[in-house]
Amino acid sequence: MNIPLSHVLAVAAGLFVIGGVMAAARRSILMILIGVEFMLTAGSLVFVGAALAWGSLDGQAAVIIVMGLASAEAALGLALLVHGRRSGGTVDADGYNRLGGDA
Repeated sequence: MNIPLSHVLAVAAGLFVIGGVMAAARRSILMILIGVEFMLTAGSLVFVGAALAWGSLDGQAAVIIVMGLASAEAALGLALLVHGRRSGGTVDADGYNRLGGDA
């Protein structure tokens, strides 16, 4: 059973919009990171769908790079969450308005 590329693109666009709304809402660092993960997943879905539609393996290779980027983003996000909890007890995104120094 083959899925048309237009359906794959529609699902990816929906995921990207959901991720963009989550990242733009800026409630907490965790929600921003989950939104970015949704957007990276949507991009990966487009790469794989296009690779299957065109019979090329370049899309799968790009997804491996995107997965590495997502893991680095998750590690940085968890470090921000731990730092926020230890220093001020909050994970609110507005608390991260300065780089370095005491907040």
